[in-house]
Amino acid sequence: MPAKKAAKKAAAKKEAPDKVPQIVEPQAPAAKEAPAPAPAKKAAKKAAAKEAVKKEAAPKAEKSAPKPPKDVAKAAYLNYMNRKAKGLPGSPEGDWLAAEKSEGA
Repeated sequence: MPAKKAAKKAAAKKEAPDKVPQIVEPQAPAAKEAPAPAPAKKAAKKAAAKEAVKKEAAPKAEKSAPKPPKDVAKAAYLNYMNRKAKGLPGSPEGDWLAAEKSEGA
């Protein structure tokens, strides 16, 4: 008897429609495509675009990057050594500030 039950279930599955409804989204109408420009027109547009970019580009500014801290530290050390050699009063902070001032940092 189990074979009959299995056959009935299989037949019921074939006859019963799917219980999950299928959702169909509407398709947008196809957009009209513009005709492709002639090759000469494309080349002219590209050349004009390149010229516009060149004109818009700002002239390169001179690079006046500050000295790296390594140079300031070296100058501060030299200030310290000169100060100590001459026996002048001062502090490491003063040496550093003087070095920054002289290096333009």
